[in-house]
Amino acid sequence: QVQLVESGGGLVQPGGSLRLSCAASGSISSIAAMGWYRQAPGKQRELVATITSGGSTNYADSVKGRFTISRENAKATVYLQMNSLKPDDTAVYYCNVKAFGIAIINYWGQGTQVTVSS
Repeated sequence: QVQLVESGGGLVQPGGSLRLSCAASGSISSIAAMGWYRQAPGKQRELVATITSGGSTNYADSVKGRFTISRENAKATVYLQMNSLKPDDTAVYYCNVKAFGIAIINYWGQGTQVTVSS
C-alpha cells in the first residue's frame, strides 16, 4: 500500500506560478513512476506530467514549456512547478503513483484545487 499527501494548490492570477507537492509513504520501494493528473469540471481526468524513478519525464502538450515535474527519490516526493498559468489550467490536480505488484497498481492522492483567475 502507498499513501499520498498533496499540498500546494490555491488561487493564482493568470501568468502566476504555483508549486504542488506530493509525499508518498508506505511501500515506497515498489514505486515505478509518479505523476500528476487533473480534472476540470465536466471533463475527464487527464495526464499532466509523469516522471519515472530514473528521471524520465512525459508532459501533456498543453503544459510543455510551462510546467516542470521533479522528484526526490529519497523522500518519495514529487513536485509540479507550474509557471505562466492560464485559466484553462483550473482543475483539481491529483497525484498518481504507479507501483509494482502482481500488476501495476495505481494510487491516487485526495486532490488539490488549482484556480487561475483574475
